[in-house]
Amino acid sequence: MFWTILLFLALLSVLVLVHEWGHFFAARRSGMTVDEFGIGFPPRIFGWKSKKGTLWSVNAIPLGGFVKIKGESDGDAHAPDSFASQKWFKRFVVVIAGVVMNLVLAWVLFTVGFVFGLPTIVEDGVESGAVVSDRMISIVEILPGSAADVAGAKIGDRLLTIDGVGYESGIEARGALIPHTDSTPLSIMVSRNGETQTLSVAPMYVAELGRDGVGVAIVETGFVRYPWYSAPGKGFEVTASSTWEVLSAFGNMIKGLFLQQDVSANLSGPVGIAVLTGQVASLGAFHLVQFAAMLSINLAVINILPFPALDGGRLVFLFYEAIRRKKASVVFEQGVHAVGFAFLLLIVIIVTVKDIVHFF
Repeated sequence: MFWTILLFLALLSVLVLVHEWGHFFAARRSGMTVDEFGIGFPPRIFGWKSKKGTLWSVNAIPLGGFVKIKGESDGDAHAPDSFASQKWFKRFVVVIAGVVMNLVLAWVLFTVGFVFGLPTIVEDGVESGAVVSDRMISIVEILPGSAADVAGAKIGDRLLTIDGVGYESGIEARGALIPHTDSTPLSIMVSRNGETQTLSVAPMYVAELGRDGVGVAIVETGFVRYPWYSAPGKGFEVTASSTWEVLSAFGNMIKGLFLQQDVSANLSGPVGIAVLTGQVASLGAFHLVQFAAMLSINLAVINILPFPALDGGRLVFLFYEAIRRKKASVVFEQGVHAVGFAFLLLIVIIVTVKDIVHFF
């Protein structure tokens, strides 16, 4: 568990620091002074000042970092090198730069992954020029409390046999999971972390199916790689499609709130993500690369949401300024962001408590 927490903190820190470096780079290129680039969050352990006046600090709480730009929220708003004194477009670029950098990071990770091979569903075939290795039937989803969950199946398990019979196609394997007429358990052999295990799975009623079932989703997967010259294009394509999927998922979640639906099952906080990080890491390095890319996309999408304290919330005030041709009151904007931050913190606490109850 210690190494899982350490890995999660390292991964989260990289994603957040890349995001903040986007703000830092855009601010410096726009002629603004960056007062501080913090690695981690205060209290400060130590720091040093660069020739350009930026304090580089190392702080005690290892959860990413932050960038403090001159005139962003203090009395230097009228200084020529401050954030507030810059033209609208320059401030827009600085605010959006963090989101852009997270998407760029996802693209880079997908590109590197496709050069060496990323786990991909291959049941419906692959594109011309792609090379598939290590084909397998994999468990990709398990319903909580289902027969497979009770029997000890894990996401990422490689399915070897069902009642002693091996299968090469996902369609055939799914057909073999139909419960026996005499209700005897299915004997399912899986490979996990190089070790073989046999699970006795007694099908039970699955509400989603309306009948007895095992409660798993299995598909044919393999490691798909592309030539180095086509990997960047494929990486960009997957980044774009994944971003759209994440945006759609958030849209459905927000829609569910307005329809008074329970969306808490779709939310995970730091604890849930940390547990998932450990599970993914146990599957291999390139599973972790793929997971990091998806986390980076999620971070980008969350930050672009038009909610106070997020980058999207700051963009709302910039668009207000562009339309009305006047800035909102600094006191009002800071107050809105403070309330938004408090609300986000409350959500994180609630989701974290839910995750602790679920996982421990």
